[in-house]
Parts: sequence; C-alpha cells; structure tokens
Amino acid sequence: MVRKLKFHEQKLLKKVDFINWEVDNNLHEVKVLRKYIEKREDYTKYNKLSRNIRVLAQKIRDLDEKDGFRAQSTCVSLCCRYSVGLIPTKQNLSLTNEVCASAFCRRRLPTIMLKLRMAQNLKTAITFIEQGLIVQCSYRSLEDFVTWVDSSKIKQHVMNYNEERDDFDLIV
Repeated sequence: MVRKLKFHEQKLLKKVDFINWEVDNNLHEVKVLRKYIEKREDYTKYNKLSRNIRVLAQKIRDLDEKDGFRAQSTCVSLCCRYSVGLIPTKQNLSLTNEVCASAFCRRRLPTIMLKLRMAQNLKTAITFIEQGLIVQCSYRSLEDFVTWVDSSKIKQHVMNYNEERDDFDLIV
C-alpha cells in the first residue's frame, strides 16, 4: 500500500515529465568529476584549457612545413606540454590531440596523493593539502617529491610504524 502524496509532492510531479525524460549523455564528464575533482567549475576550466591546446596545435599544423617558425613553435609547444606532464614524449605534435580535461586532473596534487596511497579518498587528500601537511617540489616527476611536512603528526606516525624514527626525533 502506498501513502497518499502530499501537496508539494503532487506539485513537483506535475512539473516532471517521466515519459520524455532525457538522460545526461555526458558520461565522461560525470566519471571525471567522480574520480578526480569535486567542483564542476574546475572541470570546465580544464576542458577549456585542453581545447585551447588542441586548437593551437592545429594552427601550428596548418602552417607551411618548410617554415622555420613552424618547427620552432612545434618544439616549444611540445617541450612545454611534456614538462608539465600532459604528453608522454616530445616526439610528435599529434600527441597534443589526446590532451583532455582528465590529463590536467591527473596532475593535481590530491589525485597524486591518492595514487601514492597517502590518503584514503579525494576529500581527505584535499583536507591534508589545505592543512599544510604536504610538501611537493617538482613538475614532471611529481610522484617522487610529494612528502609529509617534517612537523606533521602523520609523518611521525609513519616513521614510528616503519621503525625509522630515532631518539633525536623524539626530543623535537
């Protein structure tokens, strides 16, 4: 037996058309939002950046192959994308066609912390960063240089667990 709907529930049902219900077809966006980021605004920014990169690469490809400016622009563009970590090699300009919003999302510090298992989920990783418990130093090999701050209780706990903490650390 089903209860009788309240007035506001009936009013809402009149507004929703269940027969012509449209499903959100942008499943890739939903997957990226769930996996990497919390705010949709960040996704739109990354999507816009990746679109600009693809457009710039297409404009470089449209230049004459014998033009020296094309070779110089290609080299600069590839070096820049490679140093940030968006493309795997500096070999080919066609690699910039594969740059998408998720490439930017994979380079974010909370995502790298999840990959290194420094946090259990995205929300705790963001909390650790906001609290200033993380130190990171590099662009390309970001995974190698993400560590806990020396004064962090979490680092002290990890050192105790690994039996790496010496007597001097206990005094400080």
